[in-house]
Amino acid sequence: MITPENAKTSSIPEDFKIEMLPDDYPQYDLSFKIIFIGDSGVGKSCLTTQAVRNNFEEFYTATVGFEFLTFNMRINNNVLKLQIWDTCGQEVYKSLISNFYRNSSLALILYAINSRESFQHAETWLNDLKSQANPNVRVFLVGNKSDLENERVITKEEGEKFKEEKKLDKFIETSAKTGENARSALLEAAKLLYKDYLNAKKNLADGGGQDNQQGDKLERKPQNVKPIKKCC
Repeated sequence: MITPENAKTSSIPEDFKIEMLPDDYPQYDLSFKIIFIGDSGVGKSCLTTQAVRNNFEEFYTATVGFEFLTFNMRINNNVLKLQIWDTCGQEVYKSLISNFYRNSSLALILYAINSRESFQHAETWLNDLKSQANPNVRVFLVGNKSDLENERVITKEEGEKFKEEKKLDKFIETSAKTGENARSALLEAAKLLYKDYLNAKKNLADGGGQDNQQGDKLERKPQNVKPIKKCC
């Protein structure tokens, strides 16, 4: 079975050809569920809007429950639909948020570089995710608000150290306001999940599908691939 651990050492090439597609693109080959989690006020909604729509709103009302966006692209010959779930960060909604962990392909845990508290809470968010999500879920650590360099209290080295200690897939700093690395975070997520899909497909072709039960697992892990859908 292909897992994130052995996928990292795969020989699958990474020189993918990527094309952005409109939100209403009528078909897709692969669908991935991506969730944004973290404390309230770290900029999850602003970052998702900037990444998907290339738009920043200076004044943003705190998310209640969740918001849903889609982001479509073609990688090589496959059309990917990213289902982006922007979750609220208030403690009162923690039980609601946990419902979105299930069947997630990848989670981005956000903190603000000018908030020690939000960084400290990243471990709590990670533990909640690991206890309820697919055990093979991919995880990015995202330090948002990089435009507030003069207010920085969390260094890049601290972010990298957390990523290494917790064996996360990537650490990246972003700015919803300037757009720095906003879309890159989604593109890196898409490429990683697509690479997992190619690994699973290769493993199946090499004989991993001889055991039906094992083959079923490959359909679901680690990327929750869904069958092709086309417009009517």
